[in-house]
Amino acid sequence: WGTGVNVQAMVFGNMGGDCATGVAFTRNPSTGENALYGEYLVNAQGEDVVAGIRTPQSLTAAEAEARGSSLPPMERAMPEAFSRLMEMRDRLERHFRDMQDIEFTVETGRLWMLQTRSGKRTAQAALQIAVDLVEEGTIGPEEAVMRVEPQALEQLLHPTLDPDAERDVIARGLPASPGAASGRIVFTADAAEQAAANGEAVILVRSETSPEDIHGMHAARGILTSRGGMTSHAAVVARGMGRACVSGAGAVRIDVEDGVMLADGRTFTTEDRITIDGGTGEVMAGEIATIQPEVTGGFARLMEWADGARRLGVRANAETPRDAEAARAFGAEGIGLCRTEHMFFDTDRILAMREMILADDEAGRRAALAKLLPMQRQDFADLFRIMDGLPVTIRLLDPPLHEFLPRTEEETAEVAEAAGVDAVKLRRRALRLEEANPMLGHRGCRLGITWPEIYEMQARAIFEAAAETGAEPEIMVPLVAAGSELERIKAVIDRTAAVVAEETGAALAWSTGTMIELPRAALRAAEIAAAAEFFSFGTNDLTQTAFGISRDDAGSFLGAYRDSGILANDPFETLDIEGVGELVRIAAERGRAARPDLKLGICGEHGGDPASVAFCHEIGLDYVSCSAYRVPIARLAAAQAALAEKVGGEGVLV
Repeated sequence: WGTGVNVQAMVFGNMGGDCATGVAFTRNPSTGENALYGEYLVNAQGEDVVAGIRTPQSLTAAEAEARGSSLPPMERAMPEAFSRLMEMRDRLERHFRDMQDIEFTVETGRLWMLQTRSGKRTAQAALQIAVDLVEEGTIGPEEAVMRVEPQALEQLLHPTLDPDAERDVIARGLPASPGAASGRIVFTADAAEQAAANGEAVILVRSETSPEDIHGMHAARGILTSRGGMTSHAAVVARGMGRACVSGAGAVRIDVEDGVMLADGRTFTTEDRITIDGGTGEVMAGEIATIQPEVTGGFARLMEWADGARRLGVRANAETPRDAEAARAFGAEGIGLCRTEHMFFDTDRILAMREMILADDEAGRRAALAKLLPMQRQDFADLFRIMDGLPVTIRLLDPPLHEFLPRTEEETAEVAEAAGVDAVKLRRRALRLEEANPMLGHRGCRLGITWPEIYEMQARAIFEAAAETGAEPEIMVPLVAAGSELERIKAVIDRTAAVVAEETGAALAWSTGTMIELPRAALRAAEIAAAAEFFSFGTNDLTQTAFGISRDDAGSFLGAYRDSGILANDPFETLDIEGVGELVRIAAERGRAARPDLKLGICGEHGGDPASVAFCHEIGLDYVSCSAYRVPIARLAAAQAALAEKVGGEGVLV
């Protein structure tokens, strides 16, 4: 037995004025600029550079000038050793084919290299260095794609907090939507909208948000909720808008009536300003400086290489023209989920929607729906024009109807007056619509079966918009559990298409499919595929129904589950491959066995999670869909999944 030993001579940087020690990055680790970056000290040992006892000196003259330093840079104080350092910089990068973090010593004028390793870098630097190394011929485009962490791209797309700024953290929640934002506290969506109209930055603070808060969420710089998880309404909508959001901050207590927020033993009012970091989940008192993102030309180059490598399509979840335009800007190849319920909460629409819900019979419901028809038609026509021939998947109305009814006495009186009904009747109607568990209640396709005129109006709006624009929409029926449900609603859709085609003379083309979001639907996929031309896996609800967990309440215990090792990840962030993933795999296999040309996609927020995207690639889905601001992440993750498979099949990255 023996032990290998390296015997090396010591070198000393503290033997006089012709000695020094230093640390350097072969490129700027913050920006990726191809320039030597680092510090050194004359007559010192290595620990002196990082101990803060003496002020280090710059390596290059340019760096010294940029810092405003009067101390001589190494480039001028030790020109021969510096020249040798530059030679070693180039040699090490060529050998290791990456940016290096090096340590060196100069002993009596002679340069000695002590250590080298791949250097840590920011997301911006990682991207720029990868692109530059390709252009210099050091690595190929595929290897550059593999070197950038997909999740790190969020740093390039959203504001971040200044790392040097002081932080007064008052609470922590879930990092629901990336980015940092500061603003005055407001407690209602209307207050947020009014303040934003006056040019004021605000943070919308709510116990939880609902669809009727959409206008305030658009107006606010960021959203903070005390309840809800990573796929709560606030989290999903904020990601789609590109707004910073911290959800599930359980230590925050909100009293809307008194206009106060309690956190960290302190009281905050609408006179106070707070800052939220949607990337870490931190909530801070006061306003903290942020750093605005910078997207360079290197970003476009990397995305181009990624698109050339991936097999999976990448779409966006979008329902407004603004969302659709953002999706196109980020490279989405279509809309994978248009949630039509979000279109009904504008002031001019909610009254008609409430009239429909309050109607005593079908004739009354149809009269109210007729008011919504032209608005829906314009909604879809706008999306079709923006997407310009790219696929658009429109989900028919999904949430339970009580979500559209007024919640306060004032709103009830206003709706009663507008609808010409008694306020007492309205309250009774709202009570009849209340359910013990609305997530599993009268929603989705169950609405379309009991009140088919709702889906008939939506189908007519879709087809009239398609006739006007030449689009070929994909119509998605939500919450299907049995093939017979889909068949019945598909008959309504097909019948409506025939009527519109006759009225307009247009040759309509469309496809009908369903959202697979119930375990039974996954198990009965072969039966459902007989009537479906596509499946889109709604993994937010599929995770809820597979685990028996409410995504809005999971924050109270999922942390303990992760800490104790019961769950490796939050299943609403990263797809549970063993359970929920198995349901997806079963549905994909059985669906395609029954219909080989069945199109398969995923439209839950997992569509923007790199690990989940890799699984979607593995089981052969056709596309993933996520919020617009996560589209670049999905594009890069899909490329990396394809390249990893190529290497696993004994391919070679170029």
